[in-house]
Amino acid sequence: MAHHHRKDPLVWGIILIVVGAIFFLENFNIDVWNTVWRLWPVILIIWGALKLYNGLQERKEKPAEKKVFEAPQDKP
Repeated sequence: MAHHHRKDPLVWGIILIVVGAIFFLENFNIDVWNTVWRLWPVILIIWGALKLYNGLQERKEKPAEKKVFEAPQDKP
């Protein structure tokens, strides 16, 4: 069973941009870490919701698998 990781580069790109923006704003004495520290659980909630949504979409798009082995039918 092969898993496609087509969205991983996108996720890592977003993470790098956000962390870079935080450091950039810190250079201008804007305290971002306090806000990030208080709201970090929201990141986990959003991440989990996206994983759930993507999993449900993949399940919906995947065609129903046919049973390879079926029990024999008794004929009257």
